[in-house]
Amino acid sequence: MRLLGKLGLAAVACLLWASSASADTTVKWLHIEVNPAQVKIWEEVARSYEASHPGVKVEMQFLENEAYKAKLPTILQSKDRPHIIYSWAGGVLKTQIEAGVLEDITDSVRSGGYSDTIAPAALAAFTSNGKVYGLPTALSQVGFLYNKDLMAKGNVDASKIKTWDDLLGAVKTLKAAGVTPIVVGGADKWPLHFYWTHLAVRVGGKPAFDAALKGENGGFAGETFQKSGELFKQLVDLQPFQNGFLGFKNPQAVGYFGDGKAAMILAISSFYHTQRALAADKVGLSDDKLGWFDFPVVPGGKGEPSDTLGGITGWLITKGAPKEATDFLKFFISKDVQARLAAGNFIVPVVKGGEAGLNSAFMKQIAANLAKSNYHQNFYDQSLGPSVGRVVNDVTAEIAGGSMSPQDAAKAIEAAYKQGN
Repeated sequence: MRLLGKLGLAAVACLLWASSASADTTVKWLHIEVNPAQVKIWEEVARSYEASHPGVKVEMQFLENEAYKAKLPTILQSKDRPHIIYSWAGGVLKTQIEAGVLEDITDSVRSGGYSDTIAPAALAAFTSNGKVYGLPTALSQVGFLYNKDLMAKGNVDASKIKTWDDLLGAVKTLKAAGVTPIVVGGADKWPLHFYWTHLAVRVGGKPAFDAALKGENGGFAGETFQKSGELFKQLVDLQPFQNGFLGFKNPQAVGYFGDGKAAMILAISSFYHTQRALAADKVGLSDDKLGWFDFPVVPGGKGEPSDTLGGITGWLITKGAPKEATDFLKFFISKDVQARLAAGNFIVPVVKGGEAGLNSAFMKQIAANLAKSNYHQNFYDQSLGPSVGRVVNDVTAEIAGGSMSPQDAAKAIEAAYKQGN
């Protein structure tokens, strides 16, 4: 790991943590959430915790998504590191555990039956070798959000997009009608990896991913992953994305969709809400203008139509954090708070009973999809760890940009995976 010198670390620490108000204990909480409506609820929960825990201050700090990923390894080496950090679990979490920068909070999580309130699969994502290092907060699904008005303008019926060929046909029809079919934040690369990854889920299903992890059937250079790249290239060759898509950051792309400038966006389900926050008018597309369809199936594919791609996101406790940090996290990830966030359509809850707060048809549908999914694949760029994940994102962007073949992309991912394992 490349580290900054003492001066650099101090600068990062000073940047992140301004001097705190007087308190016996300050819990430092670093997040990446851009939606002010959700952050407002978080702040209210933090103030509520402070009110019932005199002498404890919860200090929230924000870092933009890509900056967070880039700076976190250095931040975690600082003596003034935050106590609670955002996590997508997967291989990045494994790397952090191996680096010794996380706190084992197993006893606290299991005391009083608290762990029994969390969905087992979600809690397992933050557990390694029987030790718990953090808590999940939400599940998400990747699929297509679409603009009903633009689909109608292009004479496309989104309810009939079931197969990959259906999607390709819709793109051609929309382009012929002068409608930009899809917007994507290509500069951040990871939004493009959703296509290649989800195609792998559809083509090979869980068996293909599990086999690749074991180096079987050619690993990530095998038939499933080359086929996924070839199908993605079919889409890319139609030029479905907005002009200059490789220069768009994801927040810009989500805002572009919220502004009604593209018919579709392959999105994390949480974009349902963030498209409003990132739209120029801060209103975005209302429910009556917004639709969703699951990622299309691939004829002959071995994946089940109910298989999902998405995230299990949550929070980790860093090494040496005060016990109040874990106590606050348990307070934050509770049925009442989860129900409140669900009621705002911000999350699909992981705490039992939290789903009672869901009140939008959209979020209820996502929750139902996740409930019936027997294979929920975590994002590859998280699941495979930072070094391999970076290659996945890079080569997917290169396929999209026309500078790498699907075959070479799959081989590059396999080479990176072999090197790291």
